[in-house]
Amino acid sequence: MNGRSSDYFFKSFCTFIVFFPILLLSFGTVRSFDVESIKIEQNFIQKNRVQKDWWQTAAFYQIYPRSFKDSNGDGIGDLPGITEKLPYLKQIGINAFWLSPIYPSPMADFGYDISDFYNVAPEYGTMEDFKRLVQEAKKLGLKVILDFVPNHSSDENEWFKKSAARDPEYKDFYIWHPGRNVTGDDGRPLPPCNWLSLFRGSAWRWHETRQEYYFHQFHYKQPDLNYRNPAVVERMKGVLRYWLSLGVDGFRIDAVPSLFEVSPDAEGNFPDEPRNSWNNDPNDWNYLQHIYTQDQPETIDMVYQWRAVMDDFQKDFGGDTRVIMTEAYSAIDIVMQYYGNATHEGAHMPFNFQIIINLNNNSNAYDFKRTCDTWMLNMPEERTPNWVMGNHDQNRVGSRLGTDRIDMMNMMLLTLSGASVTFMGEEIGMTDVWISWKDTQDPQACNTNSSVYWKYSRDPERTPFQWDNSTSAGFSSNNHTWLPISPEYKDVNAANEETTSANSHLKIYEQLMKLRETKTLQYGTLYTESVNQNIFAVVRALSGDDTYITLINIWNEHETVDISHMGNFQKALTYEIVSSNSKHVVGETVDAREIKFEPKEAFVLKYKGEKANDEEYNYRYEVFFRD
Repeated sequence: MNGRSSDYFFKSFCTFIVFFPILLLSFGTVRSFDVESIKIEQNFIQKNRVQKDWWQTAAFYQIYPRSFKDSNGDGIGDLPGITEKLPYLKQIGINAFWLSPIYPSPMADFGYDISDFYNVAPEYGTMEDFKRLVQEAKKLGLKVILDFVPNHSSDENEWFKKSAARDPEYKDFYIWHPGRNVTGDDGRPLPPCNWLSLFRGSAWRWHETRQEYYFHQFHYKQPDLNYRNPAVVERMKGVLRYWLSLGVDGFRIDAVPSLFEVSPDAEGNFPDEPRNSWNNDPNDWNYLQHIYTQDQPETIDMVYQWRAVMDDFQKDFGGDTRVIMTEAYSAIDIVMQYYGNATHEGAHMPFNFQIIINLNNNSNAYDFKRTCDTWMLNMPEERTPNWVMGNHDQNRVGSRLGTDRIDMMNMMLLTLSGASVTFMGEEIGMTDVWISWKDTQDPQACNTNSSVYWKYSRDPERTPFQWDNSTSAGFSSNNHTWLPISPEYKDVNAANEETTSANSHLKIYEQLMKLRETKTLQYGTLYTESVNQNIFAVVRALSGDDTYITLINIWNEHETVDISHMGNFQKALTYEIVSSNSKHVVGETVDAREIKFEPKEAFVLKYKGEKANDEEYNYRYEVFFRD
């Protein structure tokens, strides 16, 4: 901690307790702090240790069904393929897997445009295939999480067709507007306001049958549902209950900030959104400040209502907790509200995207620390943190941060406290694949042109999983797959990494998963430190058990550091897990006062625990600010 002794920390504690509330009032939100050093998690005494619920320490794994495993040779992944590979998930230590949408869809946005919320897309299989998947997952002790897409449906959904036809039951299921009282060049009224779609251009589209505009925050084939209509709210709760009845263990909820728009005024009109001065492309979503179409206050309550559906189902039918995980790239103070409040429970896991948002290949150890601290300092008391390294909308870790940082990032992800979320392929070090304009599938990119499409495309991170070095990387028997296979698949694949005699990304991932089963990582306190600009540390400790210290050298310099201040180390530390580029071996010992690093080396050290007085084992919560 920048040379300060542990005695200094202890003497500072009383002062901190007195002045921390004043600091909170002075600085506003915690995220404005320039935090240098933090000991995370509140006072913990071993005698108060309680059993955690399954999801609180779970390792979640996202599967993009179209790219995981093709069982029938059509070049598209499917449910039987996923079922075939469930033993792999069990082998690498996964506790629960989340499936991106599997519902019937015209595939305008690859499953996020749902034409039937109660069925399975034919290209992925049948409902019987889904039931078998759930059954096999249960046998292996794996939880099944589905993607719930509440903001919109497909325009080919029967609900939308009936709404367009002004069916009394469905007339107000979507957001309709006749347009302004001004006629455009095409003879139609102008759109109601200037709101933009995430997929470029106006978020309002004219419907010839109804002779009105409908609102779509995403693709024009994804009309937004109207959550100010109680019938829509109840219908979507029914969707949740339907899939719960089929044995799913929870839901990842898509695009939560988009659920509500501001209500129209007394004349039925919507206000224009102000523009961003830094963006000069009037068709780009970022051209506007989305103060009327994102993060409306009603959204939080809707999350609480969905949590009640989960809890009520468990009360009625028993079994383990059914969880909800929410997707929102909103401001941290908004995301924290998803957890719940004094009267309502909310999402078990509001997804923590701080690693994705804040870290890049120029980040240093201070950036890593601030990223972790932002979540932990803002998180309400007695809530569970989670850490998301990547997903189907983000460039892969090896491409964002560098292939020589893959091990260190997995070490950080899997030794931080709480739940972890891994996007399929990150455990073997898959990287983005260059996709030509001709082969591009992502509508977000297809709506642009051949000179800029790559800036918008999410295809590079969605390419098929690399199972082995056979045809199409073992993903399919078909030489032509829906997206091209990575040219690196001969070397980077699960079979190679499992069988090699060398240390591999996959072997390291599996070792970290084993480590997560220890009492220390299940129940221990979390302490993070930027030892210097290059070295970041994650310390997990528990009274009477082993202490584990994850150390990562983020940059290219050779380093030597002293971490003896991190604990009362009376004997040498032991290398427990080492990165694939490390010269150290597991079981080797090292003095805490002189730990040497090769460039971009990472490892987990263990200090053998000794029985402590439970009454005295009381971690302090410490914050220090730079001048």
